[in-house]
Amino acid sequence: MKKQQYLLLSGGLILFIGLFFFGNTIPPKTTPAQPASTVHAAAGDAMPAMTTAEVVAQAKTKLSPAQAGRIAQLENSVVRGDVKDQQIKVYNQLASFWDDTLHQHILGAYYTGEAAKLENSEKKLTFAARLLLEGLMEEDNPGRQNWLATNAKSLFEKSLELNPANDSAKIGIGACYMFGNIAPNPMQGILAIREVVEKNPDNMYGQMMLGIGGIRSGQYDKAIERFTTVVNKQPDNIEAVLYLAEACERAGNKADAVKWYKVAAQKIAVPEAKQAIEERIKALQ
Repeated sequence: MKKQQYLLLSGGLILFIGLFFFGNTIPPKTTPAQPASTVHAAAGDAMPAMTTAEVVAQAKTKLSPAQAGRIAQLENSVVRGDVKDQQIKVYNQLASFWDDTLHQHILGAYYTGEAAKLENSEKKLTFAARLLLEGLMEEDNPGRQNWLATNAKSLFEKSLELNPANDSAKIGIGACYMFGNIAPNPMQGILAIREVVEKNPDNMYGQMMLGIGGIRSGQYDKAIERFTTVVNKQPDNIEAVLYLAEACERAGNKADAVKWYKVAAQKIAVPEAKQAIEERIKALQ
């Protein structure tokens, strides 16, 4: 399974399984997660969005003096750079340093996106936007959710300007609205994704996003329908199988949940992950 697939995992056992594959340290959730805007509408007091300066400053608190010095040097180079090619080079250096050296993948994606804006590269814009969206799917801090969604949305929109037929970008924008605390009504994002899926029911990326939205909003029957569509088309999509099992479990359908957890267990080779699924099956039987 690709790394990008597991970075989208959220909720319950799915997150737990992701831990064994890619070091996901987010604890399993025992209650349905909701789109950020829904949560804050209910709470009545949304947290202000974080700025890029705040996100970077927060990350810098974990750096050594030498690492902080290198970042400052590169940041100053961007400010001084008056040639686009020079700015692109420095943004790519920042992206590489944050990502490869400091393992701060979100900031690596952010600076990749900044370079992509100057390059007008649809491929890089979409790549960086997807990474930010994946970070958004894991994030539970409302202010940081907003920052991730705002930046991902901007990159998706730029990509869409370059290629108006990019349905993945349209779905990405919809997902930013659904999960990013950037609109008072997440339905805006759902409708955008539905438009793509209704035009092309075989768009499995869109089906997956609608399914995840169904789980997070507690609409488990709709989530089951979406994930069933994906599993029927892509039987080896372990992510979809796990989501389907989770949706069945949350809907109270233990028999189907066990069925799909067993399917997932057959497809996963990592012993710890397989054991976690088997323990879940025992708890449901």
